[in-house]
Amino acid sequence: MLTLVLAFAAATAVSTVTAYTWPSPQLDALEAARFDAHTGVLLAGVQPCDGFGGLPNTGRSNAADWVRTAYHDMATHNIADGTGGLDGSIRFEEERLRPENPGDGFNNTLAFLSATSNRYISIADSLALAAVIAIETCGGPEIPFRGNRIDATSPNSPGVPEPQQDIDSHIGAFARQGFNKEEMIGLVACGHTFGGVEHQTFPQIVPEMHDPKNKQSVQPFDSTFVTFDNNVATEYMSDTTQNPLVVALNDTFNSDKRIFGSDGNVTMKSFADSPSHFSSTCASLIARMIDTVPKGVQLTDVLEPLPIKPADVELQYDASRIKLSGNVRLWNTPEDDSRSVRLLYTDHLGGTGNLSLVFTGTFDSVGTKYTSAWYAFAPITQDNPFARVDIDPKSGIKSMSFIVNGKLEDQGGVGFAVEDRVMRSTSSCRVGGNISRIDVAVRTDASPLRVYVEELRFVFPHAPTIVEHDVPRPSGSQDQPYTIWSLNLAVPVEIGLMMYHIGAEFAGGVKYSTTSRYSAWASGPICADSQ
Repeated sequence: MLTLVLAFAAATAVSTVTAYTWPSPQLDALEAARFDAHTGVLLAGVQPCDGFGGLPNTGRSNAADWVRTAYHDMATHNIADGTGGLDGSIRFEEERLRPENPGDGFNNTLAFLSATSNRYISIADSLALAAVIAIETCGGPEIPFRGNRIDATSPNSPGVPEPQQDIDSHIGAFARQGFNKEEMIGLVACGHTFGGVEHQTFPQIVPEMHDPKNKQSVQPFDSTFVTFDNNVATEYMSDTTQNPLVVALNDTFNSDKRIFGSDGNVTMKSFADSPSHFSSTCASLIARMIDTVPKGVQLTDVLEPLPIKPADVELQYDASRIKLSGNVRLWNTPEDDSRSVRLLYTDHLGGTGNLSLVFTGTFDSVGTKYTSAWYAFAPITQDNPFARVDIDPKSGIKSMSFIVNGKLEDQGGVGFAVEDRVMRSTSSCRVGGNISRIDVAVRTDASPLRVYVEELRFVFPHAPTIVEHDVPRPSGSQDQPYTIWSLNLAVPVEIGLMMYHIGAEFAGGVKYSTTSRYSAWASGPICADSQ
């Protein structure tokens, strides 16, 4: 494993921060992935920070792989023509098999990202987010994060520097990406606070160690290679470093020595003298690295957590009832047994309802810098295992707000809008064979132009694609608040299940899709009316 250099170009404007209004499906998903890391697989992948694929004593870490993969994906950027950048092109085998991309760290990283990327989060966004979470979780600074990176459709041109190249080649590579020599030094040092060089990938640099506590024979860049700190600089300046790209017997591969010393060690001395300077410099450089994107890609503003945010809000139609479930997150808020949190909601008939919410726990974010408190709409009990609340379908639900210790939280009077025109019906079931019946409950007065099932198709290592299947409109007049529309779909037998959302189109081209993702199985209970 070799984390070579972290070069990038300033492809975006100065960071701005703008809050958004909930709901906003893409921003909700990005914000949750960024600040609710405990709900995904990335945080688990870098806790503990010396973890690597659940295997002990490898000498490797997922954190180092993730930072390296983000760099290698971005390193193809050419500031002159705007091509390349962080766009997920590393997932293409043609690019991974180039001599500049040795080792299996890219495949290992992509395996994690396949569980993070979704219809709202690209592979490229996941690559950037993985690097951010790895750095922050393992002792590093808070890094501004934007979303909306677009995945490449083909490999980019080569561009990753290699350790055997001379200093002029490295300076030229950074110049192609828009950075000078001092910035090059900083980027290399920031990247090499994690990881090291693996024997199997670079046998000409690192020998086989025959160490049962370092089974993959990885020579680290510094003595604290699973922790973000400035030891990569202090050990270099004190001449105690074991960095294999500084002290390799074959000087041809000592790229870090050439890079670090290219300004007379001025930059490295400043890093060694001040951990805070090293940290703040790296935060800025890594943010610019992950924001280096191809020309024409428009990133979001820097994401900031909403102070009050509903999460996992779901409506399901269940035997003439609407079942509401969800949580609310209070950002940067510690546990408090005396805190009162209530949910208020309005319906379509001008009525209101309210619920006392149940505290479910606190979770850390951005390393341990922030804590959020979570409250569920209903308690989980033996009789209510999914913590759902009954809503009268005649009145439905239109909007939510919250009262926290007597203070109204409603997004400045906007409220938190709830879409109840279309939802999954719990009567969905399997017809027989591998055919599933997907039942959709449609509010009878909603008048959609069409209702459809959005089938999510996954082809590793790509983000899911969506295939729409129109649900036929039922015939006859309806006198119930909700009408059931049904569609039979074949579930791929080789996979055993199909993942889907429910969507609808209304007048004026307005489209709505459920944020909840559902499963249809090729096996399991058969519909009662099919038996």
